[in-house]
Amino acid sequence: MSTHVIGDTAVLTGRSLKHVTRSMDTIITTAIIPIAMMLLFVYVFGGAISQGASSGAYVGYLLPGILLMTVASGISYTAFRLFTDMTTGIFKRFQSMPIARSGVLWSHVLTSLIANIISVAVVFGVAFLMGFRTGAGVGAWLAVAGILLLFTFALTWVAVIPGLTAKSISGASAFSYPLIFLPFISSAFVPTATMPGPVRWFADNQPVTPIVNTIRTLFAEQPVTGDIWVALAWMAGILVAAFALAMVVYRRKIS
Repeated sequence: MSTHVIGDTAVLTGRSLKHVTRSMDTIITTAIIPIAMMLLFVYVFGGAISQGASSGAYVGYLLPGILLMTVASGISYTAFRLFTDMTTGIFKRFQSMPIARSGVLWSHVLTSLIANIISVAVVFGVAFLMGFRTGAGVGAWLAVAGILLLFTFALTWVAVIPGLTAKSISGASAFSYPLIFLPFISSAFVPTATMPGPVRWFADNQPVTPIVNTIRTLFAEQPVTGDIWVALAWMAGILVAAFALAMVVYRRKIS
């Protein structure tokens, strides 16, 4: 990537981040709602679900799923912001200026990564206040951070596609609803062994479960299992497919 592209991307990313900080509904949706879900499950449903375990223990159990929900909620705004640029004329104006064409798209991707990192950090902070504790070392924390970054990066490129192709604002962000709901049919809140046959099969064979299991294992200071390779395969596959499709659509748009 040339200096010209990096400079243009940095300027455009700063523009997008300003929009994020000025939009309170973005902050509320990406951080407050997942926190509300965590409070609800721990202090309302937690006693029945965790069968008498301490609230801190159950926070540690469901935290990985809440983190993925936070990211899934946050990337919907990537599609929204990209759709807005596409339909308000600013995109065409950028295309007429002497700036790197790829910078426009990458600025939205980097904004998504930064905004989601902040939201995830806020959720972590609330989880610690609720009693979450882990003796995980630096290596485990770096592994968790890498998994969350890769997950965010992959879903962000998924969000780029509706951002470029949607016909309405609601259509641009509606794709995220199934992603937010997906952790509920996984091991995020209860063991999949408690689920009926067909539901358990789906839960065991969708991407959220191995990701959640891997993060939970790292926080518990236990040896990682084959789930980590399944999780990485899912995320890498989603990233490659979404990136390839997004670039095809983007090239059509700018041509």
